[in-house]
Amino acid sequence: MSSDNDLPDVLRQRPLPVDLEKKIENPGQPRVSKANIPSRTVLQQHVDFFDKNGDGKITPYGTYLGFRELGFNLLFTLLAVVIIHGGLAYPTQDSYIPSPFFIIYTKNIHKAKHGSDQEVYDTEGRFVPQKFEEMFSKYDVNKRSALDFWEMTNMLKGARNAGDPFGWFAAFFEWGALYLLTQTGGLINKEHIRQMYDGTLFYNIARQRREELSPSKEKY
Repeated sequence: MSSDNDLPDVLRQRPLPVDLEKKIENPGQPRVSKANIPSRTVLQQHVDFFDKNGDGKITPYGTYLGFRELGFNLLFTLLAVVIIHGGLAYPTQDSYIPSPFFIIYTKNIHKAKHGSDQEVYDTEGRFVPQKFEEMFSKYDVNKRSALDFWEMTNMLKGARNAGDPFGWFAAFFEWGALYLLTQTGGLINKEHIRQMYDGTLFYNIARQRREELSPSKEKY
């Protein structure tokens, strides 16, 4: 009879969530979108913040404005624009001829999903709750409903697919940006990560920054 001692080390180190069905109905079933935006997949909602005029097209300038709104410095913002549009624009096009403007089309954003990720989005851009919870059951070693830098790094290493250097780099860049954007005391909490996936995090941070930078109103 086999025992837990017979399991490979990686299975003991990265346990799956337990009794998830009691907390989430059909946790393995992908969700198309949040209830308040039924016409958009969660992956589309994730990138909509950078579509500044809502026309379904994300331009390099829209990405630039978005990163600056979030508080990133000029150098990191320019690097982000090059990486994001250089890697994601072409897969989202309907044409085989590359666009000279490097536009990302949100209707096809699912085509730009890269490998070596956490599979929280499925290949059509839907949200899979079970995969989201697995990130924490496997890598939140101290059970804080948050990830520190080393737990995040272990998670990225654990998700790597063989022969996928672009996916490795893209995942590290995305999570590195999230860490810079939200970490408090060296931790990125679960709620911020969830908000990152559905895009609400970007709107919340941009609004908070506008409020902080706006002149205080005089009180009479």
